[in-house]
Amino acid sequence: MTFQGIDEHVVDDKGRVALPARYRHLFADGVNLTISPNGCVEVYTQTGFQEKVRLITAEPSTTERGRRLRRSLSGRSSNPPLDAQGRVLIPPYLREMAALNGAVVIVGCSEYLEIWDSQRWPDTLRDIEANHAHDLESLGERR
Repeated sequence: MTFQGIDEHVVDDKGRVALPARYRHLFADGVNLTISPNGCVEVYTQTGFQEKVRLITAEPSTTERGRRLRRSLSGRSSNPPLDAQGRVLIPPYLREMAALNGAVVIVGCSEYLEIWDSQRWPDTLRDIEANHAHDLESLGERR
């Protein structure tokens, strides 16, 4: 399944957010959260997270870069359960890093979801729109 679309949700007072109902069944084996370099929380299925771990661990742990990559991913990740209402608890340190408090936007990014603070999302969307044509053109250069 490909994650797509944009949904508006709310992080409640306990730090929980409901994942879009159409995707909840994909998280039956678990939810993996990590911080994005762009300042949002990334949400992975077990399989998706294992693929990300595989990419990170391709760099040997005997190198400083390999150790830094492992700390960056594993040290800043969490795998909370999905509750009966389809909510996931975002740990305080991830909420703080991504400024998630109240209204959020959940964005489908093909193999994962992103949770953005609703006040930060418009700037990101403007950047996406400003660079869309160039980004598509540059894909053609790789062929």
